[in-house]
Amino acid sequence: MKIEDLDDSLDVKSNQQIVDYNCRRQIVTVDAKRALVGAGARILFYPTLLYNVCRNKIQAEFRWWDEIDQFLLLGAVPFPKDVPRLKQLGVGGVITLNEPYETLVPTSLYRAHDIDHLVIPTRDYLFAPSFVDIEQAVNFIHRNTTSCRTTYVHCKAGRGRSTTIVLCYLVEYKHMTPASAFEYVRSRRPRVLLAPSQWKAVQEYKHWRLALTTIPSPSMDAVLITKDDLEGYKSPSQGKELALVQRVTKTRPMIARLSCLFSSLKVSGVGAPINMKLTEAPAC
Repeated sequence: MKIEDLDDSLDVKSNQQIVDYNCRRQIVTVDAKRALVGAGARILFYPTLLYNVCRNKIQAEFRWWDEIDQFLLLGAVPFPKDVPRLKQLGVGGVITLNEPYETLVPTSLYRAHDIDHLVIPTRDYLFAPSFVDIEQAVNFIHRNTTSCRTTYVHCKAGRGRSTTIVLCYLVEYKHMTPASAFEYVRSRRPRVLLAPSQWKAVQEYKHWRLALTTIPSPSMDAVLITKDDLEGYKSPSQGKELALVQRVTKTRPMIARLSCLFSSLKVSGVGAPINMKLTEAPAC
């Protein structure tokens, strides 16, 4: 009978290959989904934009933008002719969540009207901005608000991507829950609608921010010893002396035990006793 040793490393390598394959397959699936949705969004952009423009002209309640807070507007993609009007409303910053093919106003036109422009390209319909992008946009709104400058947040229709940013701002700085923030925004702009991934981003953004603030950082504390701390140690008149005590490390337990044993014994010989003792060691 022949006995062979099995190499566990082969099983580990095989499992790793399976994990890598599954990860690559998931990435390919997501990329395919993004490409498919992106192609559909490009095809539908101008027809849906024309539909929104027509409804805005026909229905008075179908507003292009709505005031969410004193210094916050939420709405649809602006046209170049809207920039002077936004400036009159006190807008000092614009957040664009459109992809390049959806953007109708260049950054240079905003700058010509002294309006800051933050661009966060996000695919339409099924996708949400990343947590890093959300944080950047939320802080952008907050800086403008503290300077009494209005921020206009928009995507194509002012329903999903831009609403995600506004909700995260209300959760972060107005201390609302995601549900209460959504109900409040919907009361101001009834046609807001979030995709599942966008609603998930709103719910998890606060937890992500809390996780960032609770990550322990390496301790850089230092103990500062001043001259006052050492006062008296070098003064013979006070009868204080510095003594060096030998530490027995834990890496040599046998030597430590022997040291404790011999330190308690008197040195004696075969002949006359020797009048000498070992220095008493600290108790072990």
